[in-house]
Amino acid sequence: MYSYIKALHIIFIVTWFSGMFYIVRLFIYNTEASEKTGPEREILLGQFGIMIRRLWLGITWPSAILTLIFGPWIWIMLGNTPRWLAVKLVFVVLLYMYHISLHVLYREQQKGIFRFSSQKLRIWNEMATLLLFAIVFLASVKQAMSWVFGLAGIISLALVLMLAIRIYKKMRTKKN
Repeated sequence: MYSYIKALHIIFIVTWFSGMFYIVRLFIYNTEASEKTGPEREILLGQFGIMIRRLWLGITWPSAILTLIFGPWIWIMLGNTPRWLAVKLVFVVLLYMYHISLHVLYREQQKGIFRFSSQKLRIWNEMATLLLFAIVFLASVKQAMSWVFGLAGIISLALVLMLAIRIYKKMRTKKN
């Protein structure tokens, strides 16, 4: 039974992360569409609004809830809380906080409120990447992971992602 519950947990983690990664891309496109004028703006905002709502309510939220059901179920079946799991759970709480922040953005964009530039949304999108790396490494490597190595890895990844975002922005600026 444990293997089936674990498989379902992994499946819903994957669909949840897919939804979180894609929803921010749609927020970016929707934000950029809001800067256009005329019929193009209205058509794009309408289409992105539908896509955002379907993705968020039809895939991302259900996956987050099912992940939250199957994760503790595995924990109960495990019967104890190893140190690596306690640390992983801190990152999982941060991930749910990130998910709630995306829900705030979802509600704002559905009302036509665009507080953040597409550039800031690109940066915010990388928070999920950092959390994904931390959670997967903790779940895979477990006790063998060094705190120093893990922290250095996350910081290095964050720096690489920020550099990539800057390079991409320069490439887009040159192209335009």
